[in-house]
Amino acid sequence: MTLCLDKRFLIDYSFWYLSMLIYKTIKEVTMATAPKYIQDLVFTATFTEDKKIKKAAREAIMKLAKKAGIYPASINDLYMAFGKKKVSGFTVPAFNVRTLTFDKARLIFQLARLLKTNSFIFEIARSEMSYTDQEPAEYSTSILAAAVAEKYKGPVFIQGDHYQFKAKVFKETPQVEIKKIKDLIKKSIEAGFYNIDIDASTLVDLDRKTEKEQQKNNYEMTALLTKYIRSIEPKKVSVSIGGEIGHIGGKNSNPTEFKAFMDGYVKRIGKLTGISKVSVQTGTSHGGIPLPDGKIAEVSLDFEVLKSISKVARDQYGIGGSVQHGASTLPNALFNHFPKNNTLEIHLATGFQNIVYDYLPGPLKKEMFDWIKNNLKTEWKEGWSESQFIYKTRKKALGPFKKRLWMMTPAEKKPILQNLKKQFEFLMRKLNITGNRKIVDRYH
Repeated sequence: MTLCLDKRFLIDYSFWYLSMLIYKTIKEVTMATAPKYIQDLVFTATFTEDKKIKKAAREAIMKLAKKAGIYPASINDLYMAFGKKKVSGFTVPAFNVRTLTFDKARLIFQLARLLKTNSFIFEIARSEMSYTDQEPAEYSTSILAAAVAEKYKGPVFIQGDHYQFKAKVFKETPQVEIKKIKDLIKKSIEAGFYNIDIDASTLVDLDRKTEKEQQKNNYEMTALLTKYIRSIEPKKVSVSIGGEIGHIGGKNSNPTEFKAFMDGYVKRIGKLTGISKVSVQTGTSHGGIPLPDGKIAEVSLDFEVLKSISKVARDQYGIGGSVQHGASTLPNALFNHFPKNNTLEIHLATGFQNIVYDYLPGPLKKEMFDWIKNNLKTEWKEGWSESQFIYKTRKKALGPFKKRLWMMTPAEKKPILQNLKKQFEFLMRKLNITGNRKIVDRYH
């Protein structure tokens, strides 16, 4: 029995019936029948309001993934191999697939099989979980379901990005903010997020005199959360932890700041395994900077920041190197420079969201933009054009319209997925990860 999710009446009138049908078939699913059922399972795992059915669907997907040789993994050992100079020559893309998660992940796994690679990460940030309405367990379930659907095998790297301290909350009630992040970390690790990026760069105080004083709150909180992660991570798993020294969109980072952060951090974690990478600021901003006409402003990206900090990271601390954020809206001509400048990892998000919006069916796009104008008026800053306002806020429509986006017909999705696949492949090739599966497999 195959359930057709393209028939919208199932959503509008028979959702309970659909959920019960899925629940009854969960125990019948085998590896042979998985492709037949996987879309229905992940749909139910995402949208049913029945907690029992949701849990059963997620467990079924996890079991299918395990049977297929698909498993959540930490990229820590590979990154430490970069730090020991045993591996080099490529930059790991962290693909942020915060909308159409299942569909996008399928494209990436298709390309992974074609290009013989597994050195890529799926990530989602703390803030994005809220406005896209995706808790960690939902996100990881969608990713693993996509791997099953595409008959992929091997490690899948799922990452919590920007587990970021809110500076105002931390200043007023630090223990409240620490607890919130700890709770999210625990929930994430339980969901198979074995890669966690701690972002305490928001606590850096540039008004203090020395780099050590400026970075103090940053390295203390990063160390505190490192200890927490090591205390709860599964046996035989060393979660890959990232730190951050420069708030994205702020002033550019430098090796002196990095050393001040690392020296303070290393003293506080003692003999524990520490971070494997560090995010730095090179001149970019998240999502790019929209101009009044809706175009994205050009940026001056300092590759020397990436190169110099990666060198210090590897030579003096034995860790993987530097991480570039806010890169997906950069000109395509720049991407081959990241491996050349020893960039360990690069985070890619808004560019994929832009492709989705560029190729959305007109009526749905209009409905989403009308929702933004009606519901997010208070975020319209003085001096912004309508194009700037919509560009900066449209990410927040992804949660309210999650089901509508999922339910687009194959014909409606086709131009979106074609252009996404083209960009995913371009990035994989330019970041030089093609054909490196055997290298990555040495460290798993």
